[in-house]
Amino acid sequence: MESAQKQSGFTTDKSAAASPPLHTVQLMRRTHFCRIYIIIYTFAILALLYNHSQTLYHSTSLLSSLISITLLISDLCLAFEWSTSAALRFGRVRRKQFPENLPNFIKRNDYPGIDVFICTADPYKEPPVDVVNTALSVLAYDYPPEKLSVYLSDDGGSDLTLFAFFEAAKFAAHWLPFCSDFNIKERSPKAFFQSDYSSSAQIEKLKLMYECMKGRIENVVEKGEVGNEYMSNDKERQVFSKWTPKFTPQSHPSLIQVLLDNRKDKDVMGHNLPNLVYVSREKSNTAHHHFKAGALNSLIRVSAVMTNAPIILSIDCDNYSNDPQTLERILCYFGDPKVRSEISLIQFPQLFVGLNKNDIYAGEYKSLFQIFPHGYDGIRRMFFYGSNGFFSRRAFFGPPSKLLPTPEMPQLNPFHLVNNSIQSQDILTLATRASSCHFENHTDWGIKKGFRYGSVVEDYFTGYMLHCEGWRGVFCQPERPAFLAEATTSLLEVLVQQKRWAVGLLEVVFSKYCPVTFGLYHGFRNHVYSQQGFWAIWSIPITVYSFLPQLALLNNLSIFPEVKSPWFLLYAFLFVSAYAVDMMDFMLHKGTICRWWNDQRMWNIRGLSTYSYAIFEFTLKSLGMSTPGFTLTSKAVDEQISKRYEKGLFEFGVASPMFVPLVMAASMNLLSFSWGAFEIAKGNSRIQGLAIQMFLSAFAVVNSFPIYQAMVLRSDNGKIPAKITVIGTGLTWAICVFGSFIFK
Repeated sequence: MESAQKQSGFTTDKSAAASPPLHTVQLMRRTHFCRIYIIIYTFAILALLYNHSQTLYHSTSLLSSLISITLLISDLCLAFEWSTSAALRFGRVRRKQFPENLPNFIKRNDYPGIDVFICTADPYKEPPVDVVNTALSVLAYDYPPEKLSVYLSDDGGSDLTLFAFFEAAKFAAHWLPFCSDFNIKERSPKAFFQSDYSSSAQIEKLKLMYECMKGRIENVVEKGEVGNEYMSNDKERQVFSKWTPKFTPQSHPSLIQVLLDNRKDKDVMGHNLPNLVYVSREKSNTAHHHFKAGALNSLIRVSAVMTNAPIILSIDCDNYSNDPQTLERILCYFGDPKVRSEISLIQFPQLFVGLNKNDIYAGEYKSLFQIFPHGYDGIRRMFFYGSNGFFSRRAFFGPPSKLLPTPEMPQLNPFHLVNNSIQSQDILTLATRASSCHFENHTDWGIKKGFRYGSVVEDYFTGYMLHCEGWRGVFCQPERPAFLAEATTSLLEVLVQQKRWAVGLLEVVFSKYCPVTFGLYHGFRNHVYSQQGFWAIWSIPITVYSFLPQLALLNNLSIFPEVKSPWFLLYAFLFVSAYAVDMMDFMLHKGTICRWWNDQRMWNIRGLSTYSYAIFEFTLKSLGMSTPGFTLTSKAVDEQISKRYEKGLFEFGVASPMFVPLVMAASMNLLSFSWGAFEIAKGNSRIQGLAIQMFLSAFAVVNSFPIYQAMVLRSDNGKIPAKITVIGTGLTWAICVFGSFIFK
């Protein structure tokens, strides 16, 4: 093992055993309070389920039985999801790293190599300028350049993207030494030039170079082709001549272009530059292509042939590095001989810039990216978020105790030593073969090796399977964000992305790898993966509580305990304490009341739209019926949408079916609340028995204010289209008529 580590560039100082620690971990102070709360809340849930069973047992009619069963199913779904989140609150930990102690463990010249993977697929939905900024930010890491390689996977095989990276390679020769000499923290040019920097003649000259590069890239994208006037030499003309009329995003040969070679290319100060390689795997109309997982596996193989670094960083094309010392921070784990052999993943949170003041779409994903990860880390689990994750290359080749063979190509072995130049013909030939669309036929790729296939959420599935194999993960959240990304400013884009995630998660939980059953054989701790895996079942209780109590209220039927009943206190405790603890978590992670309120509002919106449609789409897919394919979330920015977003206005400007259930729920709750208020004004003596139903309606009405505003109060292009309003209110009326017939 020691010789293998030396081959891969991983050596450790023998005196490290007596050195100061590289990292520490401790329980969060509020953990004991959370454990007490979990115990109390568990008994409260059991009491609620007992009450449901008693109500069902004493039901005297078919209608009351159906209502009791529906409420019981809804509350069982809520109880299940709560139990998984409770497990994540039971032992949350906080970690700290000490990069200043690294010299006691590893000499800088012995730092391990790091391969960075960036994936893109569409130059119109993922603007090349933004992808270039991502690449430049990681190229500029404070790390030995001969140890750093950046690979771009362009799954669309676009000459526009390749042109952008030719431009990036030229600009890197000026940008990297500038960042190093002036110790710049924002190493994405876009982020730096948008910051409050101190101007100077050198900076203004560099800014002009950046704007010229940006202008050239945007002009090419706008024209849709790379004209001769943009090609500066014969090498570029030869490369771009490969794009013929037969070349399409769905069918094209492998393209591997070395843009920077650290053995040859130097910056303007004479220092070596990191490697920069463009990769577009072979595509064929007759072959099946797994979108991102397939692209990442192709990068694993291509990079193995060319550099084979023992550490891999996977970063989305819309994220960028925000801390040049991040690589030294992850060496606090990968460089620690006590823990590195069992760590497969070091995950950093996804954090966003460009959020409006109150984060109306809950685009911060605070629970997912900042709160729950401490709980996953506490039980030695940490799943991959699809970006900002550092992997051990060894983890992609079998469990810690068994290294899977690589008979398809010996050079893929994670301990293989690369001696040749990345531009040598032998290396390029092997790399081209490794990116062939038929390379994986009859192999373990995507099954036992590499990123796993079988779900569009390859990030979740891969992290889950790595932990089932015995690997562990670490959550790293330093004070200065290691990575940042631009927030989505369109509601529909948010919902479409969430629907894709939910469908992918359902593909996992309804397979043989379901966390509830598969986890029994791989440690109970794996059950916490159900927290995300069963996201879609939130649609059941949210939909039920958005319509059933309101229909009963309109028909003067009480389905919950009266205010004077002791059971009423149980309902009040369950609701208030759950929201209070959730708000406490949010606030303790630097949140605000307004952002927390929008966060819980978006849960309701996603439950009614995203998760309901995800279940529908997954069902159709399971039955073999046609469904929408993989869709990218657009990273392009619409100026008018951005302005409305900054004002805190929800964007409903598209006549999407996803908005119909939102209009229906908003209309139903407004109608039921208005009827209840009218009955109170009349002095209806039975209204006390309908108190919980009145509260639910009022709660939903307050949450639905942006929907009412978009239905009747707004005149801008972001309002709800009249077609959606008519369909939604019409369906609500039909439900009310049907309900009045059923409840008689």
